[in-house]
Parts: sequence; structure tokens; C-alpha cells
Amino acid sequence: MEGQYSDKVMEHFRNPHNVGEIPNADGIGNVGNPVCGDIMRLYIKVDAKEVITDAKFKTFGCGAAIATSSMVTDLVRGKTIEEALKVSNSAVAEALGGLPKIKMHCSVLAEEALRSAISDYMSKKKSRKTALS
Repeated sequence: MEGQYSDKVMEHFRNPHNVGEIPNADGIGNVGNPVCGDIMRLYIKVDAKEVITDAKFKTFGCGAAIATSSMVTDLVRGKTIEEALKVSNSAVAEALGGLPKIKMHCSVLAEEALRSAISDYMSKKKSRKTALS
């Protein structure tokens, strides 16, 4: 595994950042790739100004899946929802110093998990507003 991955990928694989769950998360994203078997769950906590104050993940998958999950949580912490929506799979891969072509789908999963968590947050926010009306 070592030779084909950057030092940054190996660091995030060996010592992933932000592992775990967020109780009462504002948004939860669940994605999976049936071909490779990777499964990601991403949790976000959002404040009143729509800033992501916390992001955590649980991933079942290969080293690249764990590294991309770790990196995407690092990238979105402190960003607004609008800014986080601009985080692409290529930005995740680039922040990790690149990924082998065969593992780029892991960065796509990380982007999809983020978008799924944001979508969940937005739908919960909308339903809260409707309930208050």
C-alpha cells in the first residue's frame, strides 16, 4: 500500500482525524459503493450562522476511503454550508497529495457523503421551520 500513496494519505489512514459520531448531529450523510464495499457515514454540527462547527465520520473500507473521510472532515470544519458545498472530490484528493486513479472513487464517496449530510441538514432545517410556522 505504501508505495502508491502519498505521505498525507498514509498519515490520514494511520491516524485518521475526527473519527466517531456526533450525538444529535444536524446532518448525517450515508453513502456506499457496492462495487468495492466502502461505506461512509459523515456527521456535521452546524451553528446558527450556518458554519460547520464539527464534522466526524465512520467509514468501513480501504485505506483510501478512511483517508478521504478524514480529510473531508478537516476541510469542512469552520466553513459555511455554502463554502462546504464547493468542496469537490478533486479538492479532497489534492489535499491528500493525490490518489491513485483506481482509488479516486473514494474521494467521490467523501464528496457524496458531505453532500448527503448537508442535504439532510437542509431538510431538517426546512421541516423545523415548517413546524414552527
